[in-house]
Amino acid sequence: MRFDDIYLRGTGSWLPPRRTLAEAVAAGECPAMLPERTGMDAVAVSAGESAPEMAVLAARTALATAGSGPGDVDLILHADTYYQGHDVWAVASYIQRETVGNQCPAIEIRQMSNGGLAALDLAASYLLAGPGRRDALITTGDRYCPPGFDRWRADPGTPYGDGGAAVVLSRRGGFARLRSLATFADPELEPSHRGEDPFGDAPLSHRSPIGFEEVTKSFNRKHGMSFALRRVAQGQTTVLKHALAEAELELAEADWVILPNFGRIRLESLYYDRFGIEQARTAWDWGRTVGHLGAGDQFAGLDHLVRTGAVKPGEKCVLVSVGAGYSWGCAVVEIEEPMPSLGISGS
Repeated sequence: MRFDDIYLRGTGSWLPPRRTLAEAVAAGECPAMLPERTGMDAVAVSAGESAPEMAVLAARTALATAGSGPGDVDLILHADTYYQGHDVWAVASYIQRETVGNQCPAIEIRQMSNGGLAALDLAASYLLAGPGRRDALITTGDRYCPPGFDRWRADPGTPYGDGGAAVVLSRRGGFARLRSLATFADPELEPSHRGEDPFGDAPLSHRSPIGFEEVTKSFNRKHGMSFALRRVAQGQTTVLKHALAEAELELAEADWVILPNFGRIRLESLYYDRFGIEQARTAWDWGRTVGHLGAGDQFAGLDHLVRTGAVKPGEKCVLVSVGAGYSWGCAVVEIEEPMPSLGISGS
């Protein structure tokens, strides 16, 4: 979908201190071959901050940067992928209480690593649907920790990092314009993260810590690896094609392409080689020190590039995401002016 009057008014991120892969290998936490296999240098590791708490810290930065108060925010969406710290609990309401404290709708989005751009799509449509709507706050937050999650081994080829990220989307103007956004889903790939296990009665019923390799192998034995690879490529191509066409932009013309913080081999096969994306146009130098933030890679990456001055006014950024389910997202953002600097986030 093409947009003419939807803006990014503020961004924020909060990431805990990094733990290098070399340190993790020396401590026996991390497979010895992982640094070479992934190209990752470090990941962000929470010392105790929960996923929602990190999302709140990122949101406060984004709101302050945007100059958005309780009367401005008409929607709150919180995207996450893993446990949020309490059972049978409305995490989006916590985000709302700890940030703006108003009475607008506050909703959790659980679309795995595509949750950030899925939320962006929903928020943009919500703002356009009602007269007088002003801002939407979108947050992400995850903490990948024992006993349920082994950040080094759960997803072979991609170490996971902890942190929160946020964006304030607005009808009131902002430092960047959302030019287009596309999402696409292929539920035929849904079993690739479920396998053939029966539905459980409680969290972690089948394996703890969580591991994706076994269920993926089960899916590939049944359907063939080429089936999954072909459909994953089709999904990513579809959203890129649609978002770029709506923005009247060629991928080669984009100044920045913000990809998921996957390991290097996965990035090369899914993006660099297939779409001709040069590593220098990505946030890899930052992403390899952070790890995969679940739904937050794109927002935290954009926040990093904007706050460090790497992205300049007039430049165009293509945000790309994929999440188990399977779904994909792609957004084109054009930077129009420097974002106000009201304190640097924890990134």
